[in-house]
Amino acid sequence: MTQAPPPFDPELAAALELIKDVISPGLTMDEIAEVRQGAGIQLLAELDLTMDGYFEVEDRAVPGPVGAPEISLLICRPAAPVDAGPRPVIYHVHGGGMIIGNNRVGVDAPLAWAKELDAVVVSVEYRLAPEHPHPAPIEDVYAGLEWTAAHAGEFGGDAGRVVVAGASAGGGLSAALALLARDRKGPELIGQMLMCPMLDDRNDSPSTYQMAGLGVWDRTANETGWTALLGERRGGPDVSAYAAPARAEDLSGLPPAFLDVGSAETFRDEVVAYASRIWQAGGVAELHVWPGGFHGFDGFAPQAGVSRACRGAHVGWLRRLLGR
Repeated sequence: MTQAPPPFDPELAAALELIKDVISPGLTMDEIAEVRQGAGIQLLAELDLTMDGYFEVEDRAVPGPVGAPEISLLICRPAAPVDAGPRPVIYHVHGGGMIIGNNRVGVDAPLAWAKELDAVVVSVEYRLAPEHPHPAPIEDVYAGLEWTAAHAGEFGGDAGRVVVAGASAGGGLSAALALLARDRKGPELIGQMLMCPMLDDRNDSPSTYQMAGLGVWDRTANETGWTALLGERRGGPDVSAYAAPARAEDLSGLPPAFLDVGSAETFRDEVVAYASRIWQAGGVAELHVWPGGFHGFDGFAPQAGVSRACRGAHVGWLRRLLGR
């Protein structure tokens, strides 16, 4: 029997009430095109990515995977001269359930970190499902990392200090990137920041059932995203860990991880399990479960107390990781 869901934090519940007529938790396949045309995505083109002139911003087309189209990297580097050698690089992978978004989605958070920590942000665009199922998205993300590591000096970045970061689908792709870079002996990452990551295509944890119909991304939407990425393979025996990192049998040898998730969201149990398995494999992980948090709560309600604590934890972990 499914247990009652944990309560939302009161400040976050008020925010959910304000957006309930705009965002439905149960996205279906036939709604993908409509969501892609939503006002929120269009408004991203108007963001001031320079943050009042602090960053120099460039869109760079770089080689994609072999036989695939070029990919777009958004490169944001501090305009001020470098004082103490090359800057660390935050390699950002956007969210959107594998089906929506571009390299400007969610980039305001890493830009805020980079401003505080004197870092460069590189945000990667990847092909979206269902038009481009697995492995297209992760291969694009990997190709972007390879280019970033090889060309970091061109934008004042340090190829030896690259941390991958992403939320939701971007968090899942970030975890997959860490696995793929390890297994291919590709560019070394010094850390992986996995914010409310989308990790498990099986969509069968207690939290997926507890939160059905609630929040902003429930198990119906989750099935939509994973089915778009994997088709009939979703939930079956032959799903790659580079598509769904929860499928990985070996989590050893990975860079230090930061994972966080709300207690009142679909992904709670898979994120907690992934962190536990990193520890069981002898790895380093920091896990935060934010009480009463729904999926992506800190973006929807940034002034809430739990959101401020969440964002402070992000910067604090990066500061320790980078020695800033």
